[in-house]
Amino acid sequence: MAPMDRREFLGSTLAAMASVTIVPRHVWGGRGYTPPSEKLNIAGIGVAGQGGGDLRAMESETIVALCDVDWQRAQSAFERYPKAKRYRDFRVMLEEQPDIDAVVVATPDHVHAVASMAAIQRGKHVYVEKPMAHTIVEARTMAAAARKAGVATQMGNQGHAMESMRLLKEWIDAGAIGEVTKVDTWTPHAVWPQGIGRPTDTPPVPDTLAWDLWLGPAPARPYHPAYTPRVWRGWWDFGTGALGDMGCHIFDPVFYALDLGHPSTVEASHSTFVPEGLSWDKKFNHESYPRSSIVRYSFPKRGDKPPVELTWYDGGLMPARPAELDDGLQMGSTYGGVLFHGTEGKIIAGAHGAGGLRLLPESRMRTWQRPAKTLVRSIGHAKEWIAACKGGAPAGSNFDYAGPLTETVLLGNLAIRAGKKLRWNAKAMTTDSAEANAFLHRTYREGWRLS
Repeated sequence: MAPMDRREFLGSTLAAMASVTIVPRHVWGGRGYTPPSEKLNIAGIGVAGQGGGDLRAMESETIVALCDVDWQRAQSAFERYPKAKRYRDFRVMLEEQPDIDAVVVATPDHVHAVASMAAIQRGKHVYVEKPMAHTIVEARTMAAAARKAGVATQMGNQGHAMESMRLLKEWIDAGAIGEVTKVDTWTPHAVWPQGIGRPTDTPPVPDTLAWDLWLGPAPARPYHPAYTPRVWRGWWDFGTGALGDMGCHIFDPVFYALDLGHPSTVEASHSTFVPEGLSWDKKFNHESYPRSSIVRYSFPKRGDKPPVELTWYDGGLMPARPAELDDGLQMGSTYGGVLFHGTEGKIIAGAHGAGGLRLLPESRMRTWQRPAKTLVRSIGHAKEWIAACKGGAPAGSNFDYAGPLTETVLLGNLAIRAGKKLRWNAKAMTTDSAEANAFLHRTYREGWRLS
């Protein structure tokens, strides 16, 4: 063989290299390996409790930052993700750490919107716990901003990904109970104090808690353990009551199965327990939510689907037990339930994704031919959002879906406050009551903003 000079050698080598298939990094890493370059950099805002659970569901990605105002409660997250940078103020975190791709917001309700919007305006994908906002204006603003920014979103409505959610819609679409004209929903919550007055003593703020940051956009008040942790849900300034806590879960199968859209009217009644310091001559307790309430929504006709009356019960109040439900069977679950009234029967379901579907009367469960599965099944609630962040299809509870759902939930709280029937103009985002309209949004403390 004749000797090869340097130019011939390089030419033949380059040609050989060009014919070789380039093997992606994940192949060399083995089955299930995802190279760091293909992982999201995720930050948690509110990482104790539910926030910690949300992050654990996203450990296929890289947790790069943790933000919490109470570092003692956040300690378990700090220990689980020791390489993640730690912050108390999400505004500082987003400013100082541009490598963040996406954020998980699991703060008390009153901070959901300001934290989410701060991320959206920087082009970050957002997963926020339910309800996605504390006010109707916040919910509408968040959905519009996310749409404009082109970021992937998801509200923490885990039941939306469940198999029973798809089954319910397929059954109703197949005419299992005829046309649905009425739905009852309920929860035993609140399981925290409500119907109480503001405490008057002023204990010292725990050393580990940044109280001013915990207050965020809410009006200033002295620290008290009556507000945090967990019990913040019962205070108007911080939570959204039993309806805000469980309504997004329990209304979800109703909205999904019936394509409800926006209600036309809403009215409410509630318990009238008078806490210490609040006299009978006061119209309403604007410190904390009532101990129990009933909220009635009217939804108009949608195409060929009839109008629907949706009723909500909380605080131990319940709709009448259907006569068709066999004795000994629990009505719903420990979290609550949903009862669909159709022209040809009923469907009863547990809370959180309509688990435990049953046709009523019970004989229908044994004789009815179930329809074919036609709806796309979920890959998992967290996985949907992660895939959407990487350019996949929108997550099932994205803000375009979760926004109207959240608005409807919060509209019920407006009716509780107004004490009268409200007519809702969703397009104009207003009611026919000036008193109720005052609570569509609120003024933030100095230093906090929505946009």
